[in-house]
Amino acid sequence: MPSFKFEALDTTGGEVKDSISALSEEEAQQKIKQMGYFVTKITEVADAKKKKDKAKVGGQQRRKKSKTFTLGGVSNKQLCTFTRQFSTLQDAGLPVLRSLKILEHQMKPGVLKNALMDVVDDVESGSTLSEAFGKHPRCFDRLYVNMIKAGEAGGALEVIMKRLADFKEKAQTLKRRVTGAMVYPVAVLTVATGILCFIMVWIIPKFEKIFDDFKITLPVMTLALMKTSKWFYKYWYVIPLFPLALFLLVKLIRLNRTGGYILDRLYLFIPIMGQLIEKVTIARTMRTLGTLVSSGVPILEALSIVRETTTNAVFEHMFTRVYDSIREGETIAQPLKDSRLVDDMVVNMIDVGEETGELDTMLAKIADVYDEEVNVLVESLLSLLEPIMIVILGLIVGSIVIALFLPMIKLLETLSK
Repeated sequence: MPSFKFEALDTTGGEVKDSISALSEEEAQQKIKQMGYFVTKITEVADAKKKKDKAKVGGQQRRKKSKTFTLGGVSNKQLCTFTRQFSTLQDAGLPVLRSLKILEHQMKPGVLKNALMDVVDDVESGSTLSEAFGKHPRCFDRLYVNMIKAGEAGGALEVIMKRLADFKEKAQTLKRRVTGAMVYPVAVLTVATGILCFIMVWIIPKFEKIFDDFKITLPVMTLALMKTSKWFYKYWYVIPLFPLALFLLVKLIRLNRTGGYILDRLYLFIPIMGQLIEKVTIARTMRTLGTLVSSGVPILEALSIVRETTTNAVFEHMFTRVYDSIREGETIAQPLKDSRLVDDMVVNMIDVGEETGELDTMLAKIADVYDEEVNVLVESLLSLLEPIMIVILGLIVGSIVIALFLPMIKLLETLSK
């Protein structure tokens, strides 16, 4: 009969380490629970012969499956699909190892497939799923690994995987919504920039030649346009360097912690865009925290994960204060209120959640509310950007037309005399 090593907590909170014999891991967990212990870690102990056979077979299989050379990490979409498929297989009752092998076999070559090959090997050799995932931070971040660990400890991996899949899908939907909203204005600005460059490089010089032939005294506005056209013609290659220089400058500022904080604080003051950044950050962090808490991850560990996954330094500082407050035995609501980054509704809902023990439910509701607000704000931003871009482009094109026609009118007046 297989033997299982386990670590558990007794009724007093003391740590217990022992081994038990059982036909399966599920039976071992049931026996340990009947003993009055809460399981935190359980691992099957394989004898030397089995380990040798597994290593031999695993080595033969791995030689047949060569890894592909890859760069970068895993896309959110690919990880989201894998999580949902893994959750479905677990919900259907398949063993973890068999589920991993099925998904690895059907996956296209890439970073995630290479990682799953190693995960299958580690699980076969006796490692827990969270330990195996933790060796591949490019694919599975700290949030992912800790939720899996909590699911293993509570014996409810299929439930945790479903929550994790739901979380990943909602986060992906929110990101896709915001990214999709930026496609239209970026496309319009790109086309408009290309047209303006064409006018400056090809059209304006032809008019300049006509004006030189007739020796017309040009207005100040037309002279400025001609000088701008010459600059475009000589230094057109500098234009793409402007966004690159701006990007590098932002990266350079972010190397300094204080500079990054000031930059993120300034982002929040940008009209409409600042509100969008704020609401997206709150929606994502509250959903992350709620998912971790509902999965059984300790609150301090959950806050640490949320703080690390926050992309805005201002909100990172806020969650650091929340973390310190919880560590000192205080509440979450008070430091959130002091930060003035979240609405009173959020503070009150979290306060009620802490009092009633329904913090995870309240956090999920807050995330849902902010998701809807983000959707409304994105639509408002799009409806506002369209007329703004039309007005700006109209002013630019109108200025070019006026600058060209002023000397043309003067020329016509001269010829008519």
